[in-house]
Amino acid sequence: MIPRPYWEDRIAKSWQNAPVVWLTGVRRVGKTTLARSLAGALYLNCDLPSVCDRLEDPEGFFSALSDTCLILDEIHQLPDPSRALKIAADAFPKLKILATGSSTLAATSKFRDSLAGRKRVVHLLPVLPEEMPAFGITDIRRRLLRGGLPQMLMAEQSDPEFYAEWMDSFYARDVQELFRIEKRAGFLQLLQILLRQSGGLFESTSLAKMSGLTRPTVTNYLHVLQVTHAVTVLTPYAAGGRREIIAQPKVFGFDTGFVAFNRGWEELRTEDCGALWEHLVLETLMSFSSETNLHFWRDKQQREVDFVISRGGARCDAFECKWNSDAFETRGLKAFRDNYPRGRNFLVASNVVQPYSRKIGELDITIANVTHLRELMKSPAERN
Repeated sequence: MIPRPYWEDRIAKSWQNAPVVWLTGVRRVGKTTLARSLAGALYLNCDLPSVCDRLEDPEGFFSALSDTCLILDEIHQLPDPSRALKIAADAFPKLKILATGSSTLAATSKFRDSLAGRKRVVHLLPVLPEEMPAFGITDIRRRLLRGGLPQMLMAEQSDPEFYAEWMDSFYARDVQELFRIEKRAGFLQLLQILLRQSGGLFESTSLAKMSGLTRPTVTNYLHVLQVTHAVTVLTPYAAGGRREIIAQPKVFGFDTGFVAFNRGWEELRTEDCGALWEHLVLETLMSFSSETNLHFWRDKQQREVDFVISRGGARCDAFECKWNSDAFETRGLKAFRDNYPRGRNFLVASNVVQPYSRKIGELDITIANVTHLRELMKSPAERN
């Protein structure tokens, strides 16, 4: 069992603030393996009818527990999962619960209570670059091409059927069970298009034509894909009522391997690496920053900044992504800072060994690899 200390620490810190931790992430990202690696926890698989039977009387079940930590895997299989979690949080405050699911907590009508104040959410992402050595992987191109789902990343040979089988399982288990979407072909067609166009602007009209769906259906399906973590939707950054930006969001696929597969890439050219590198930087930023604070910026002259993290007020950090740092030019970042001068600037490139700072024109820029970002983004108090 491969340790994932960053995520284990995230869960432990979340338990310090709330009795229930909701561990979510796409199918086969490693939620069950991570949950079962937690020492001293009782693991229950809610897919099993016998487990559902034991939890028919949550109060009686929790009263009889000798363990102080309980894992409820695939908890959405219970008839009333939020009731069980609410009883545990309110009546058994010393009990720590880790509940897992492949979607946000509010994705299904089964969750009749949002558990406000009782839970924290940990979104488990595909294997991060800093985790690769633990998985026996050193080649970043392999991570880009195959993606970060552990089964595919660690396989001796690439298996194209893995991606198609995952799509079938995703629809059957995470979409059909929770949302009762009947247009299977149209839904999966839309997902495949979004993966091929990953990182592009969301155009509901063109997507409707390509997928054979109506515009309202495309918008509805995008919401389903978002709450099941199959895509990430980034809104454009704007503050202070400025109108220099475009209004459309960008949509990113959840994993570089699925993006590469749907683009038909069996080997990666340099320009392919650059596109997937941007996705990998996004996944890393998502691992430690709230998705509600993550944006991109692009103005009507098509000058853009890859990612922006808002820090409150008028302060924001800007991130530019380049496979090779020598290819960086400041046009977009300078235009952005003309409008929003407060915050740090980062150039994230794969050919950087150690982070360093450099003044380019009027801009102070920290140049770093993706594996440096978490440490660089820590506050002074966190570093100490």
